[in-house]
Amino acid sequence: MNRPGFTEMKVHRLVLDPNTNSPIVVLQDEASGVLLPIWIGIFEAHSIAMRMEGVEPARPMTHDLLRSFFDVTKGMVDRVEVVDLVDNTYFARIYFYVNQQAFAIDSRPSDAIALALRTISPIFVANHVLEKSKIEPSTDSAGEPKSESDKESEWEEILKNYNPESGKPKIN
Repeated sequence: MNRPGFTEMKVHRLVLDPNTNSPIVVLQDEASGVLLPIWIGIFEAHSIAMRMEGVEPARPMTHDLLRSFFDVTKGMVDRVEVVDLVDNTYFARIYFYVNQQAFAIDSRPSDAIALALRTISPIFVANHVLEKSKIEPSTDSAGEPKSESDKESEWEEILKNYNPESGKPKIN
């Protein structure tokens, strides 16, 4: 799906901020390798991690309940979008259909991402949001992609030196 003014991204990983131990969901544009870190709450991180690992809870969590709602109503999530960044806070929107009627609701990015993972829906980020807070893909001195162990060390270094006042927000 192509969305003018937006970049489709995938959940790349979950990491912990080494300074605050706050969870961060990292989105990645698979075409360019550009990364977008979004600081999220512990419960949302747990929900995202469970889905990424294929773990089904014994009882439905909130995001599972929402997926069940769409199943029962024969609705579908069309896409989720991270649409804005204001005062270091990201804003998202969930687009969905129920009874062939289109709806859009505001959401925290973490909830939108957790729902997108459960409904296998695309995640888009507005290009103006990416310009404010993206991290470029890492390469070595020869311009080649870095190894996974080098990337892990680099992530720790990036997060240790990350300055939320530099235009790269930490708050969800």
